[in-house]
Amino acid sequence: MLRISNFDDWIDYFYGWQKDIGLDAPEFKEYRFEAKYGQVSPEIEFGDYHGQLRWKTVMHIPDQRIRDAAQNLVVYQGDTEFASVEQQRRLFETAPSRYDYLSLVRVMTEEMRHGWQMSHVLITQFGRSGRIEAQKLLERRAFTDDRLLGAFNQPVKNWLDFFTYTQFVDRDGKFQLTMLSHSGFLPLGRSMPPMLKEESFHLGTGNNGLQRIVKAGRIPIPIIQRYFNKWLPTSYDLFGTDHSSSAHWAYVWGLKGRYDERQSGADADKDNLNDTARRLYYEEVQKLTDTLNKLIPAEGAKIRVPDLRFNRQIGRNAGKFFDIDGQAMSKEEFEKYLPTVMPSEEDEKALESVFKEGGWIVPKGEGEFEPSEGARPRQ
Repeated sequence: MLRISNFDDWIDYFYGWQKDIGLDAPEFKEYRFEAKYGQVSPEIEFGDYHGQLRWKTVMHIPDQRIRDAAQNLVVYQGDTEFASVEQQRRLFETAPSRYDYLSLVRVMTEEMRHGWQMSHVLITQFGRSGRIEAQKLLERRAFTDDRLLGAFNQPVKNWLDFFTYTQFVDRDGKFQLTMLSHSGFLPLGRSMPPMLKEESFHLGTGNNGLQRIVKAGRIPIPIIQRYFNKWLPTSYDLFGTDHSSSAHWAYVWGLKGRYDERQSGADADKDNLNDTARRLYYEEVQKLTDTLNKLIPAEGAKIRVPDLRFNRQIGRNAGKFFDIDGQAMSKEEFEKYLPTVMPSEEDEKALESVFKEGGWIVPKGEGEFEPSEGARPRQ
């Protein structure tokens, strides 16, 4: 049943969602949630409408199929934002320091704002169907396994989990937001610059957190590796299926560009858009992991980036069996192998012990924390 008729109604529903998932503490109530729209180039940069002015409203979009696809992009992006908050909501009581506690608050409030942003686009642009979808964004729950993408139904159980998640899943988010920043649908494209600015802190939190963990040297590298094995294949899947017709038409219609749209001098391979973005992501992750490995003593085991074929749930490698190095295995071999390279109950118990002992992460002082713009006092 539709319970909202305007954005003010949705705001009331949003605060009810915060309370329902247990995140109505003062830090969240004091944050100034708002829709922010940045500046983008005025013309569509690619596809069949290349060179035309971006569409200022949904009614300027010339084809109902394109309108429907635009709404779908907004819905999926918004769903991931609220889902990530639900996944991480249990971490506050185990924060290793005040700095990390405040960082988690910032990450989560900004993810909430991103969901707020997508809901604002839905309600102000898409009429009744947009209001219905904006309401649904606050009704699905990650912890009841009904968010739209499987990666956003998995729990984030501890701080190693969190830092790995923000390093890899939020990095996928950076890729998605960048591709949407080129959108010919102006309200969507203009939503992206502020979101990307905020997302950079989330990526930095993950990358810096992993560096601090490796420098401390208390968590065994094999355990860290298993958390990489958990989140990286999931992140690969978030780019979508190979030879995706949805990605093809989103590009042709000017709704979603390439990650390197402005840098690439080549014509787009419209039949392999998702795989091209996924490979760029893999290259970036490999460089970050190489840097992380430099912090490990020379004689120590190194962290590996799982092969793009490992444990995939969608695309041409779904249902096929490869180890983390990309070596083919039989189904029987893989079923025995997989539990040995994924986080286990034993890993969780070992981490719990390390967390209690302390010294597992290089400390950072509260004074090093940079608050979100929305958390700053009004002038």
